[in-house]
Amino acid sequence: MNHLLTTATTTDEQARNASLAILPVGSFEQHGHHLPLITDTVVASLIAREIADAYNVFVLPPVTISCSHEHSKWRGTVSISSQTLYAIVNDVYDSVTRSGISALVIVNGHGGNYVLGNVVQEANAAGKNMALFPAKEDWAEARDAAQLTTSMYEDMHAGEIETSILLYAHPELVREGYESADWTAPDRRHLLISGMQAYTTSGVIGRPSLGTAEKGKTVLDSLTRSFAAVSHLLDNR
Repeated sequence: MNHLLTTATTTDEQARNASLAILPVGSFEQHGHHLPLITDTVVASLIAREIADAYNVFVLPPVTISCSHEHSKWRGTVSISSQTLYAIVNDVYDSVTRSGISALVIVNGHGGNYVLGNVVQEANAAGKNMALFPAKEDWAEARDAAQLTTSMYEDMHAGEIETSILLYAHPELVREGYESADWTAPDRRHLLISGMQAYTTSGVIGRPSLGTAEKGKTVLDSLTRSFAAVSHLLDNR
């Protein structure tokens, strides 16, 4: 799928001599009837690929299973613990910095990976050089640039933004039926207790019917521009 996994050799990376490593973190979880279980991994990998096309970075293979416990009632969803994800990220940081990389950027494609914020805060407090991207402000700017109809809160899962990104980059992964898969759940205050199943029967919370390839391209373009600030900050620490 257009090299979502890097095909670079060690010689390629020696010549690149990048100072920043990019670690895409996705998930393996339900995305309704119209998007695949690998959706978050595809999104994170696409963002990483777009960044690599614009900046001198070392792109790592994605973490494909993460913290998807809120989706556990749906067949196909697989999770690891937050402790395991925490350990993976720190182990990857230690490994890449031993080979000459000075910083690690986690590109997160799954909103349920709350622990990644703690990983990054603790790492920087301990003198490491780590960032989490995109921030909520980066997503908000991308949504505005693409003129998405739904808000970040409304568009929680398998909705307008994810459908748009896949329609642009991998339309073969979007199945028929997304045009009629809209589902809203404006009050989700007990999500951490009850899980997604308390708020949706299809697994969708959002309006995938509003997704377009044009919106997906604009979202990715905006995120790529936003990465410049992260790159500059890490390079100058």
